[in-house]
Amino acid sequence: MNKVSETIGKICEIFLPVPEEFYIGNLDSSVCICTLSSIKLLKEIKNSKIIDNVAIAGRLFTENKGIDSIIKYVNQNKKIKTIVVCGKEVWGHTSGHSLFQLHKYGIDNNNKIINSTSPDPFLTVSELEIKYFQKEITLLNLIGETNIEIIINKI
Repeated sequence: MNKVSETIGKICEIFLPVPEEFYIGNLDSSVCICTLSSIKLLKEIKNSKIIDNVAIAGRLFTENKGIDSIIKYVNQNKKIKTIVVCGKEVWGHTSGHSLFQLHKYGIDNNNKIINSTSPDPFLTVSELEIKYFQKEITLLNLIGETNIEIIINKI
């Protein structure tokens, strides 16, 4: 990350804080839902019966810290086998796209997600954690889908 990006990031953290938001469901479930930037969809999932059938539902705004968090979570919670990626893509960050590129191609020697078009796709998680994610986790691509009934029917 360059100095300008770091400075802009710090300014955004101060003036536009984005709290982490996720909801725990059934910890025995092997399914997670990631709603990307769709906060309304996340709230619908939290308030529906589907939350009883998924381990966790949350959002993903950034192609770096956010993806790092997902990789760490699945490595710490070995019951997780599937992540449903749905909702609207994050404008400017394309974090959903980067998650799929990471799953398919991994990272280069600089910890950059290979083939990512995101502006800052550098991760801090270990290569071992990424390999686990690639081998053990299935991603279901529903990027762009915000209809909760369609999402429920695909799970």
